[in-house]
Amino acid sequence: MNQDFTVMTADEAARLISHGNMVAFSGFTPAGAPKALPEALARRAVALHRREQPFRIKLLTGASIGALADNQLAEADAVEWRAPYQTAPALRDKINRGEVNFVDLHLSEVAQMVNYGFFGPIDIAVIEASAVTPEGRVYLTSGIGNAPVYLQQARRVIIELNAYHSPRIREMSDIVSLGAPPLRTMVPIFHTLDRVGEGYVQIDPKKIVAVVHTHLPDQITEFGNENPLCLQIARNVERFLLKELHAKRIPAGFLPLQSGVGNINNAVLKVLGRNPDIPPFMMYSEVLQTSVIELLEQERIIGASASSLTVPPSVLEHIYQNMDFFSERVVLRPQEISNNPEIIRRLGVIALNVGLEFDIYGHANSTHVAGVNLMNGIGGSGDFERNAYLSIFMAPSIAKGGKISTIVPMCSHVDHSEHSVKVIITEHGVADLRGLSPIQRAEAIIGNCAHPLYRDYLYGYLARGKSGHIHHDLAHAFDLYQNLEQHGSMLV
Repeated sequence: MNQDFTVMTADEAARLISHGNMVAFSGFTPAGAPKALPEALARRAVALHRREQPFRIKLLTGASIGALADNQLAEADAVEWRAPYQTAPALRDKINRGEVNFVDLHLSEVAQMVNYGFFGPIDIAVIEASAVTPEGRVYLTSGIGNAPVYLQQARRVIIELNAYHSPRIREMSDIVSLGAPPLRTMVPIFHTLDRVGEGYVQIDPKKIVAVVHTHLPDQITEFGNENPLCLQIARNVERFLLKELHAKRIPAGFLPLQSGVGNINNAVLKVLGRNPDIPPFMMYSEVLQTSVIELLEQERIIGASASSLTVPPSVLEHIYQNMDFFSERVVLRPQEISNNPEIIRRLGVIALNVGLEFDIYGHANSTHVAGVNLMNGIGGSGDFERNAYLSIFMAPSIAKGGKISTIVPMCSHVDHSEHSVKVIITEHGVADLRGLSPIQRAEAIIGNCAHPLYRDYLYGYLARGKSGHIHHDLAHAFDLYQNLEQHGSMLV
């Protein structure tokens, strides 16, 4: 590292950030996100507030950052605007109380919006790196996210130089920019593992105003163990994909998979990986979880492209100890590439995502509980669902011991329309919605996916609905939500 860069403590660097600044963090999930600066910013906010001085920032990230960091900033009342995704309980509460302005965005669109100044200038970017050179080459770590565009567009840059990461992590990075329309060119990715960019981000080194040395792991914990419900959903996904494979609607060599984060997705990947009738496959996704790493070593996954390694420290250390194996099989890209609609469509990705609820016609809600309270955000599910060769949404049929049905007459909030949702799968079965009229979709969803507790009610609603291309009884479309609010259960 060039000694001309100013080395600071996290608290010293935090003083470079002022009230009202637009601040951009690196990372995609907690992977590759700054770790020392968020805590220092929270301390700065608390100290300033005690002196009755204002301190609240606008905060852009890749996807989420560590929940600990977001919670610390929220509890310190240090954030007044946040985008594009979050997973932190304390921040979520502030958003739902209207104390933080939250902008929920498709992850593929954030870089373009920054490039065109839709959010205003980025005052300062805080970027985790494994190395930085005198010429301004910044080598990122386990999560690429939006760091490349933030480095390019920020007026000033603080580098968290994290010695925890192996210097060889750069071997996985493939940094490329989409360019600006109308002169944007095609990104020549025709295979999951194609590499078309550089292993670093080039910036003007004069923008780097501070370097903070750290040695800290990503704040990632493993998801829970397999449970019967997740396994049953996974087996239904397995049966459906095998049926598609045998019908030759999926090529004999299979297609790349995208998988969201969570216990259901982990279970699906493990089930598919164990089945000898599913050929070894590729992943073209946003995040790579532990299940992907295990299947890579078992040669059930041939190669994987994503924006982050969202794995706990023990797994990341295992990867670093075996870089000769993993560096040839894993590519980490900016999220405008990992979530790029053109590439998703070209590669024929099969998208596997989890929703909060679905209505009887196939609309999906993945963000707001009962249409009101934000859970996490849309993330990249829409990027893949709208452009995938086959878009599959999964969920348990009920929640809270049956008090909530995930199949409802009309979604309280719609993130994904019936025109894009192709398949819905619960523990009870599969609703293949391709080629079905609205009423046929409703019958398939109720009959195959709804919990038996709610089927009669849903069939009755469909029968009572005003006739038309779609049947709805608008006076009673939200009765289940009203029951939940008034009685604590949708079914009274």
